[in-house]
Amino acid sequence: MERPSVTPNESFVLHPIGTVRRGKESMALEILPAYRPALLGLDQFSHVIALWWATGNDNPERRNHLQVKPRYAPERTVGVFACRAPFRPNPILMTTCEILSVDEEAGVVRVRNIDALDGTPLLDLKPYIATTERVRDPRHPEELDDWESWFPEEGLSLHT
Repeated sequence: MERPSVTPNESFVLHPIGTVRRGKESMALEILPAYRPALLGLDQFSHVIALWWATGNDNPERRNHLQVKPRYAPERTVGVFACRAPFRPNPILMTTCEILSVDEEAGVVRVRNIDALDGTPLLDLKPYIATTERVRDPRHPEELDDWESWFPEEGLSLHT
């Protein structure tokens, strides 16, 4: 059976499940009441993958911006699929966050290290499972060779 192909004009409806809350002292994923039952069992994991919509970069010009000069190599031009720039056809970004606590009733997942701004819409949460999320011997451009091996303990400094 031949599978239908997608077209550039095809669209999907996404419904945010919550909001990123980022203050000077804490970071949290606030889940809307309708989706709070989906938090059951998340507290058994050390990390969660947060998928979020980069609303500040969602406009036609930035959605059509398909090549960028990455922060780690400003002398190079790469396609947006070869970097993590927020300029994308669909500004869906992701961060793997350490879970500090899960309050199912209040719908609050306190996390460390999310690089989304306060008020950013959350699209989905997925538990980090080392077997499926990590790879052995990953390859990357040499410009990333001097990057830290781990996310900074103090997180990223973002302008709010």
